[in-house]
Amino acid sequence: MNLRGTLIAGLIAGAALVPVLRAADAELDETRRAAFEKWIETKRMVSEERADWRTGRQILEDRIQLVRREVDGLREKAGQATNDIAAATKDLVELQKQNDDLKTNAASLADTVAQMEARVQTLLVRTPDPVREKVKPLSARIPKNAADTKVSLAERFQGVLGIVNECAKANGEITVATEIRTLSDGRSAEVKTVYLGLAQAYFVSAKGEAGIGRPGEQGWQWESANDLAPTITDVIQIMQNKASARFVSLPIRIR
Repeated sequence: MNLRGTLIAGLIAGAALVPVLRAADAELDETRRAAFEKWIETKRMVSEERADWRTGRQILEDRIQLVRREVDGLREKAGQATNDIAAATKDLVELQKQNDDLKTNAASLADTVAQMEARVQTLLVRTPDPVREKVKPLSARIPKNAADTKVSLAERFQGVLGIVNECAKANGEITVATEIRTLSDGRSAEVKTVYLGLAQAYFVSAKGEAGIGRPGEQGWQWESANDLAPTITDVIQIMQNKASARFVSLPIRIR
């Protein structure tokens, strides 16, 4: 083949390559366009991720600060609670000591009240019937067994004081009472009795039977004294404002 033929063949081959090259360029442009779009998308996603990360970081930091404040608050409360516990423990120890002292004092007071009750019981035996009847609601509450009773110490102490006060009051008064008394001959008769405090008493019946009474270890002891009937009657008349006041002489014996 001559030179001309070669050139012509080359031109023909070159002309055939033009569409191929154009197609290659178009494909390359499309690839570049796709890659650029992908890069743009990637940049957008990275930007969004960064924005989300910043937002998440801020939220996380806020939560951390909140937790720190809560922790600080809890530490402060824990410290206060520790101080409160220490103070409460100190108070508890003091209260326990006071409770022990109260128990000791209560035991001592219980012994004292029991002794007072025993002495009051002895006093009641030597107390006139009218006084004994008056304090009966109080004396009835004195426990038979001081070690086994549901009555409080305060009530027992108040009862003892009530009885003692009534006895002290009666001991400073002259009282007249109407009673049923057994006479020396064994008969029972209604009499009027004059009590001089808790020390001595005189009685007289409507028939002129009279006697003298004195407290004893087993209760009041009575003896006949009919010769004193007029004098005792005078005393009763004076006490009841049926006669003028005057000195009246009666025998008395003080032990």
